[in-house]
Amino acid sequence: MDIADRVLHGDAQAIARAITLAEQQGAEARGLIARLHEHTGNAKIVGLTGAPGVGKSTLLSQLVKAWRFESSKVGVIAVDPTSPFTGGAILGDRIRLQEHASDAGVFVRSMATRGYLGGLAPAVQDAVVVFDAAGIDIVAIETVGVGQAEVDVSRTADACVVITVPGTGDDVQAIKAGVMEIADIFVVNKSDRDGADRAAGQIEAMLTLRSTDDDTPRPPVIKVSASLGHGIDGLVAGLKELLARDKFRTNRARIRAQARLEAVLRREVSLEIEKIASLDEVVDRIAALEVDPYTAAYDMLNKVLRGRRGNES
Repeated sequence: MDIADRVLHGDAQAIARAITLAEQQGAEARGLIARLHEHTGNAKIVGLTGAPGVGKSTLLSQLVKAWRFESSKVGVIAVDPTSPFTGGAILGDRIRLQEHASDAGVFVRSMATRGYLGGLAPAVQDAVVVFDAAGIDIVAIETVGVGQAEVDVSRTADACVVITVPGTGDDVQAIKAGVMEIADIFVVNKSDRDGADRAAGQIEAMLTLRSTDDDTPRPPVIKVSASLGHGIDGLVAGLKELLARDKFRTNRARIRAQARLEAVLRREVSLEIEKIASLDEVVDRIAALEVDPYTAAYDMLNKVLRGRRGNES
């Protein structure tokens, strides 16, 4: 069997190899994802995001335990900051997920952001395809924790959980702007601390100002203490209810498909441009005021298109 067939049969080594190929983003990866794509659409994808230190990894470990109790196979994609020395993932998330290391029903994969600022690694969506095709029931994505700009997970997951904690000064400041708008469920972690009710109340107050419709009801606010295991059942139940809505998941699948198509187009256009022109040379011309950025960009795109037409003829 080739690697695609082995992935479809749930072979752990093949899954690991397939995700490595996805990270390399070469021709072999494109062919592999093309083979696996039609076998996807069954896994439920849950994203966890929030500022560093809110307990994402600890909460995720508790969720994995609850999902495994229900006999679901779980795939975890833990996105870590890129090491400034090796360029790889620091792998801090694996420490808190260590208790699941011997469980054959749990597959954990860490990925480096590789400098990407949207909270996810570029190959996350392809890794989701691999897990889904391999028969994983739930794919959990833990973002790197970059703060208020970390919204890419909303275009990758079926359900997005935004996590905050009490006692961080201005609780509203930690979850405002884009992150506030992507949440399907809010979690106030470390709710055994003073101020948990206040933090939950502030989120509820902000949600009353947000317009919603029948298809997008107001996100629930759930208080948990991941380190103590309190409130996890309520979060699991909330996610289950959300993911049972067919229309909701269908809409998210379309958003995910659009995001992936746009990402592939951007990457392929960049690769084609690199084939026909030296970016350094063009940058030097722009810096020397010989050409403006718009003219330079359109000139490069036109060269790519002319090259495509020449190949077709």
